[in-house]
Amino acid sequence: MEGKKTLKFQSEVKQLLNLMIHSLYSNKEIFLRELISNASDALDKLRFLTLSKPEINKKIKELCILVSYNKDEKQILIRDNGIGMSYDEIIENLGTIAKSGTKLFLKSINSDKLKNNQLIGKFGVGFYSAFIVAEKVIVRTKSFLSTLNEGVLWESNGQGEYSVSNTKKKEIGTEIILYLKDSEKMFADEIIIKNIIHKYSNHIGFPIKMKVKETKENKIITPNFESQLIWKQINTGKALWTRKKSDINDAEYKEFYKNFFHDDQDPIAWSHNHVEGNQEYSSLLYIPKKASWDIWNRDNKHGLKLYVRKIFIMDQSSEFIPNYLRFIKGIIDSNDLPLNISREILQSNQITKIIKNSLTKRILSMLDNLSKNNSQEYQIFWQEFGLILKEGPSEDNKNYANIIKLFRFSSTYTQLNIQNVSLNDYVSRMKPKQEKIFYITADSYLSAKNNPHLEKLKEKNIEVLLLFDRIDEWMMNYMTSFNKIEFQSISKNNEYLEKIFDNKTLDQKKSEQELSSIILRIKSYLKDKVKNVRFTSKLTNTPAAVTTDEHDITTQMSKLLISTGQNSPEIKYIFEINAIHPLIMYIFKIKDQKKFNNWIDLLLEESLLSECGNLEDPNKFIHRINKLLIRHIISSK
Repeated sequence: MEGKKTLKFQSEVKQLLNLMIHSLYSNKEIFLRELISNASDALDKLRFLTLSKPEINKKIKELCILVSYNKDEKQILIRDNGIGMSYDEIIENLGTIAKSGTKLFLKSINSDKLKNNQLIGKFGVGFYSAFIVAEKVIVRTKSFLSTLNEGVLWESNGQGEYSVSNTKKKEIGTEIILYLKDSEKMFADEIIIKNIIHKYSNHIGFPIKMKVKETKENKIITPNFESQLIWKQINTGKALWTRKKSDINDAEYKEFYKNFFHDDQDPIAWSHNHVEGNQEYSSLLYIPKKASWDIWNRDNKHGLKLYVRKIFIMDQSSEFIPNYLRFIKGIIDSNDLPLNISREILQSNQITKIIKNSLTKRILSMLDNLSKNNSQEYQIFWQEFGLILKEGPSEDNKNYANIIKLFRFSSTYTQLNIQNVSLNDYVSRMKPKQEKIFYITADSYLSAKNNPHLEKLKEKNIEVLLLFDRIDEWMMNYMTSFNKIEFQSISKNNEYLEKIFDNKTLDQKKSEQELSSIILRIKSYLKDKVKNVRFTSKLTNTPAAVTTDEHDITTQMSKLLISTGQNSPEIKYIFEINAIHPLIMYIFKIKDQKKFNNWIDLLLEESLLSECGNLEDPNKFIHRINKLLIRHIISSK
């Protein structure tokens, strides 16, 4: 039988413990999660052994974890009846970080190797988090293999050495006593301990019991205070997401969502999945009905609640879902996910990427099923989260096709400002020989609906998508095609558009021929104010309009750049004239150059106002209109 030994840590260990206590953990309460996690591991190991060795099962009672505290003595005690440790094992396990290689480990803390360390889950690293709050730690343990009433006592103040000796212990398992620092004595409190356990360890598969005060509900009230303390389970136990889907009804899924994510409304839809194989994990994903109030904030935190073996690790782990799906709420629970040394930051590695890709496809599939099976619920989703989903084409080219088929738009077909037209709907209504999907971007639905560029297309009953969300112009830089059909903005000059419009009537051809001199006259006056002046056949009710060249920046993109504080290139517009409009015919006959110029300025300003929604000098424009009205009144008398 081994006697008491006092072992010195290597010279680097003090530095290492200081690093762990003051740097690796951002939240002091983590210590209790780590110690309970270790206790759960010990119970798991013993439970596994009982499957192959039934004789061991006869020795143990209910597997559980006990947590108690003594406020006066500033103590917290965590006890389990798990596998326990022998004399040699406690030196090996609790001395893990004190072995040779400590220097190498310390170097890895300050290098990129930290990203690849696999130390989490090894008894020793999490255990030493106890020194965040404790000035001294005592461990009493007894191995399940021991046949004597003896165990092992380990003691350290986390400074330069630790001692190991034999001690009397009847029950197998391990108990850890923390002697709290004066500055951390607040942790010896029933409410604080309960809250920490509910937050991090609520779904551990073993009962976590705590000594709490007797209540009237228990109907046992005695004068003696100690007899009023009972062991009461304070964790929920089996997590919903670890149960079989067939054993859970819709009401349970909805109730769990509302309680777990603090939402007073039912979710729109959910997806529950267990994955086995190289990466084993469970996921439970929800689509909420309402967006969180801060979802558009730059500092918005989002992501899934991360558990590893039912131990809570992170509240918002964004590594598993792309930013354009940040409205998703859910849980992922992995059996072997690699974390960093403090379990606080998920490591970026191939496993994480594989799980992220899988979850992304699952979410997109869930949305696709919702759009096909419940259009009303999907419309609720789109109105609430459509703007966020529109970020997808720029972020996720791999899932581009599955993302854009979920998009909904207004169009000239529905004549409604509700966005309920899918790209499949549009394509199904395309005209014979129509080669592109037409769209227009604007500041508002009415501005898009009444845009003069639509006039000829409406006349031909060719559908146009009306895009009026602020993000749309930027989004269309990444949305190039759908099912190999390209998108075409009708406010940009394009050869294909010219072919669509190039079916002029004899009256149009005759009028343009007769008015050909007006183009030269306008060009001579406007000079470099515009890029070009030409006739167009796409206008029917409007005398003139402006458009941009195919490779130039659009008006909406310019507005977007300016709104974000960026510089926008100057736009030189193409001035298009409707030769058969009565106003153009009237202007053509004006001989007085000053009067002619005034009308041309008016038409250009009208066109710019329609295109841009504003003018550099609106008062000048109003003054020009008023002067023309006054002349009309005088001439009509």
